[in-house]
Amino acid sequence: MNRVVITGIGAVTPLALTAEETWARLVRGESGVAEITHFDASDFDTRIAAQVPSFDPANYMDRKEARRMDRFCQLAMAAAIQAVEDAVLQPEKRDKDRVGVVVSSGIGGMLTYENEVRKLIEKGPRRVSPFFIPMMISDIAAGQISMRFGFRGPNYATTSACASSANALVDALRLIQHGEADVIIAGGAEAAVTPLGIAGFNAMKALSTRNDEPEKASRPFDAGRDGFVMGEGAGVLVLESLDHAQKRGAKIYGEFAGAGMSADAYHLTAPAPEGAGAQVAMRHALRDAGFSPADVDHINAHGTSTPANDKNESLAIAAVFGDAADAIHINSTKSMIGHLLGASGAVEAIAVLQAIVSGTIHPTINQEQPDPDCPLNYTANSAVERQVDAALSNSFGFGGHNVSLAFRRFA
Repeated sequence: MNRVVITGIGAVTPLALTAEETWARLVRGESGVAEITHFDASDFDTRIAAQVPSFDPANYMDRKEARRMDRFCQLAMAAAIQAVEDAVLQPEKRDKDRVGVVVSSGIGGMLTYENEVRKLIEKGPRRVSPFFIPMMISDIAAGQISMRFGFRGPNYATTSACASSANALVDALRLIQHGEADVIIAGGAEAAVTPLGIAGFNAMKALSTRNDEPEKASRPFDAGRDGFVMGEGAGVLVLESLDHAQKRGAKIYGEFAGAGMSADAYHLTAPAPEGAGAQVAMRHALRDAGFSPADVDHINAHGTSTPANDKNESLAIAAVFGDAADAIHINSTKSMIGHLLGASGAVEAIAVLQAIVSGTIHPTINQEQPDPDCPLNYTANSAVERQVDAALSNSFGFGGHNVSLAFRRFA
């Protein structure tokens, strides 16, 4: 099978409008959580979120195009353009039949859905936009990106809730490994900081209500955690076969060494006890990558800041890695950018690759009260300088979808 490497990254996050600046702020331990400004949240139990600041789609497309895209799709396009430029891919020089796009969303066009339902109720069916369906559907970001660049290879989205973009990366890995494509643009986007999105997660009691201290609300693995913080954003990566990347002289962030997937088969939203499904995914990822537990230096955890997830993920890591677990630097990107739902896996994979390249592991912030149920090394509050040769990134989704991605330093 073909070896697969990462040659380009792009991100639009609550911390910054580029992957580079996002990484700089992650290393500094800065929070992107603040009061909700997208709508009036004064009547909601949760009035905070991690929103993308000052995003202007006109920097990436004309106004007409922007009006025909939901916000999640605009964010995906921005991240994809960044990634293609970062990879110096030069689309006009590629065999476009051999370049695909797998860019996902867990929810899709939530804002568009809400706006058009309001029109239907208030003004009648004839006022619903003809662009409603193509703006709302989760696969449209992949379609729009392929049209932007003319890429005619495999083109679709995976939808597995908060594991969606991690699943997109797995599919991209397999497509290149098996020779279906030379290059895949892969990742995910989400923009569900909307009235219905916040109200829905509030109804589930899933969100933090630490409204008076937004920057401290997302606190994975801390004893005071009370729920996750909704985030929005996009992460896109350029995956290539090693042969294709080397022939064109591309820079390489790291090698995508393997992946593991599993199902909890347990509950709609709660993780399986002791992270049983997460254990299976991580064991599969280790085996697929050819890693032993002692090889792994770093794990970017799913780390949502919910009581059940953080406890069970900790138990799963301890079970899989045994005596080697204490030597692993674990962190949660969500402590600073909130939970980007279907985009989180891709953004967190980018963070892992930047850790590999820089030799720096960003902190998990808001670690103030140790939780005896979470006894591992979560890289509390300050970044750590450490060579990262092998790493995992975990993503778990409602419905019991588990994905673990394995990366290694390229040499």
